[in-house]
Amino acid sequence: MLAHVWLNVDLAERPDEPEELYACAHVANVACGGHAGDDSSMRRAIALCAAHGTALGAHPSYPDRQGFGRRRLAIAPDDLRRSLGEQCARLAALAREAGTAVTFVKPHGALYHAGRDDDATAEAIVLGAREALGDATIVGPPRGALARAAARAMLAFAREGFADRATREDGSLVPRGEPGALVIDPSAAAARAASLAAAGDVDTICVHGDTPGAVAVARAVRRTLDSLAGAGR
Repeated sequence: MLAHVWLNVDLAERPDEPEELYACAHVANVACGGHAGDDSSMRRAIALCAAHGTALGAHPSYPDRQGFGRRRLAIAPDDLRRSLGEQCARLAALAREAGTAVTFVKPHGALYHAGRDDDATAEAIVLGAREALGDATIVGPPRGALARAAARAMLAFAREGFADRATREDGSLVPRGEPGALVIDPSAAAARAASLAAAGDVDTICVHGDTPGAVAVARAVRRTLDSLAGAGR
């Protein structure tokens, strides 16, 4: 795990994705087939991570390409574990071909929230990831079932906040369709990142690759986090 609060970006979800997002990210969460992504997009992401010195993370999802992984599915825990393990293993195999490894795992969309709230789902996420990747760091909400499952499995856990999304009092994201859900002004996102980092409750801050103006937002957040890390030396 990185020593300071670091930027993670959800990537490999769109064909027109800017390369600069990989340069901004400390860790790239790469879609690996559940909600988006195929071998071609994963290979491109792996190459861009290598080119920019960005750590490679898996971004598995409910197996729901039609709904882009944004719907909770009624799926048995063993079936979910198997699906997530297959997604992570697919990315890991392509990474090995390129001489690198997947070192982070962050669930996507509805699975992320279900993993926070439901112990069986959290266990399936952690077991599927561990079976495919070994000792990868799990990225997720600061509190809840996923953090507990990672601790039981003795896996490193990175507590996450969001620079480009508004949150409710319980820490959950404001749904995308509601007013104010997206934080698209780079200065506002950077200020939000600085506040989250200063509070000491998170290890990593996310910018979504599909947020409008994501490059400018990610650039501002990365600059802020690097500045805070430099000031703390």
